[in-house]
Amino acid sequence: MKSKYMNDAIIGGKNITASYTKNGELLRLMFDMPDYKQLIDYFDTGVKINDSCMIYLHQDQNNRYKQYYTEDTNVLHTEIENTYFELKIKQTDFVSLKNNVLVKRYIFENNNTIDLNVNFLIHSKLLTDYNNSVGSKIEQGVLTQFSHQFTMSIFSKSNVLSHQLNDTEENIESGVIQDKDYIGMSPDSSISYDVGLIKPGEKKELDIFLYVTNAENDNIECIMPQVASIRKMDVAREQASVEKYWKKYVKDHVNITLKEETSEYNKKYNKIYKRSILLFPLLINNNTGGISAAVEVDEEKEQSGRYAYCWPRDAVFVTKALDKLKMYKDTEKFYKVFCKNTQNRNGMWEQRFYTDGKLAPSWGYQIDETASVIYGIYEHYQEVKDVKFLKDTLKMCESAAKFLCLYIENIMDIHDKSDVVKNEIEMTYHTEGRNKLPVSYDLWEMEESVHLYSLASIYGAFTAMTSIYEIVDPEYQDNRLKLEAMNKLKTKMEKYQEEIKKYISKNMYDETTKCLYRNCKDKKTDISVLGVVVPFKLFGAKEKKVLNTVEKINMTIRTYTGGYLRFEGDSYRGGKDPWTIATLWMAMYYQANREKQKAKECIDFIVNSANEHGFLSEQVDNSTMSPSWVNGLAWAHAMFVLSL
Repeated sequence: MKSKYMNDAIIGGKNITASYTKNGELLRLMFDMPDYKQLIDYFDTGVKINDSCMIYLHQDQNNRYKQYYTEDTNVLHTEIENTYFELKIKQTDFVSLKNNVLVKRYIFENNNTIDLNVNFLIHSKLLTDYNNSVGSKIEQGVLTQFSHQFTMSIFSKSNVLSHQLNDTEENIESGVIQDKDYIGMSPDSSISYDVGLIKPGEKKELDIFLYVTNAENDNIECIMPQVASIRKMDVAREQASVEKYWKKYVKDHVNITLKEETSEYNKKYNKIYKRSILLFPLLINNNTGGISAAVEVDEEKEQSGRYAYCWPRDAVFVTKALDKLKMYKDTEKFYKVFCKNTQNRNGMWEQRFYTDGKLAPSWGYQIDETASVIYGIYEHYQEVKDVKFLKDTLKMCESAAKFLCLYIENIMDIHDKSDVVKNEIEMTYHTEGRNKLPVSYDLWEMEESVHLYSLASIYGAFTAMTSIYEIVDPEYQDNRLKLEAMNKLKTKMEKYQEEIKKYISKNMYDETTKCLYRNCKDKKTDISVLGVVVPFKLFGAKEKKVLNTVEKINMTIRTYTGGYLRFEGDSYRGGKDPWTIATLWMAMYYQANREKQKAKECIDFIVNSANEHGFLSEQVDNSTMSPSWVNGLAWAHAMFVLSL
């Protein structure tokens, strides 16, 4: 598979999410979840004009590009002008509301003084492996690439000029494809259409459909009736319907007073906000509420451990943003379906999952994943004031809180001396080691230790759990045993909150510099120490140790452009580029400390470094002030919404 690290644009619908380069190349197509399965190795399109070879639409030295969305929608337009032949091609991509169909509309305009004879070619290769071998078949003008798990059918209302199912790579660049086979073994195949002779000043259109199905449920022979129905689609009307849907979606969820668009800055600010609204539904699993951290950028794990998974901690920040956007149903589904289905029997959540709830490849144990869920549930209640929601998730929260208590007992060597029977059993049978927990990774998943952010998240979870108990207490007045159990856990959590503060004071505070440490292992400056203020409120924003720590952050990990690194000595992808979440985290701290101008400077950095469509990346190239890694990061967009 070829490397393709930057998704410049993202579109989607109910079961399809797709990403593109700035030149309109289709990079990825996910079906039927936002993180799994990704079907495409490559999907190349091009034209043969008169006697030319194939001119690739996404890369040619004579091509000029312009890309934009229909305002407030997930309908993407890419204008491609070939300056040699003076042929202008407008490509429009959108996902249908009715079917699992990605529609690709092409309008060809001849701006030359001579006639142009145009053939349109597609060369498509799907991802294939030993257990999911891809083949191809052409029938009734439909090129279907299929495996045991899925099919992708490429077709048009226009007649097929030619096709080639095997060995396409050998001759596709000539612009001439041809073979006799109706079925093939190759994962890459090609198909071409005769757009025809286009006279000077004339326009012609071609509509291409990519119809995706789950082959485990639908035999390949069942595709043709659906294809026949899709071919009847009035594409212009469907595009208008999709645009209307997304415009209404944005209107329903804008929950702030947008800026007057009197400057480019204000326009971009509004664009980021509205693009966040449009992005979130493309990353949410409609069945479970699981939220993908991003559209994948690194399938081969060449530079990372991959991104298209659901981290409970990341998703909690996203749900807070969803609540600010009045997307309450999506938030509730995440907690009531996804979290309930993924919680371990011991009360914890693992590092990451597929959005359908299946455990994903992980490399460690992170205590803040568990703590964040309890915190997030109470934050959602604060927005909706629904006691029933708290009751529905109470058992899950209690199980998680007990696990957090066990963690605190282990790292702080706390023993409950009041439980005489338990202590006698442990002394007799030496069972205390059976509950020993591994040391947790930090939120960056790079260091194993006891971490300040992790402790702050547990503190915040205990605060949330205590508040939840106070709210649901009247619901259990007739249940003495339940009340006793609640009070016992509440007392323990309050005690452990004091222990957490003592532990931090002893192990994570430098009496010389009067600054906080990030963990018990090193003294590196780390933006995550802000978690003690935002969001977990373990310390106040104006406490001296916090102010000193913020000053050290500014001296150590603030870059010359005004953005912030994650931590001192970061080695991930060179460690030189500012992170959007780190910079927005600092903005939120400044807001908590009522330093509005400094908060604005951080937000200005974010606005100025977003891409032209309003997508926020994980990291920003300092030299160009443009996205450098993982464009459309859900956590970054969530932090932007929350910072407003």
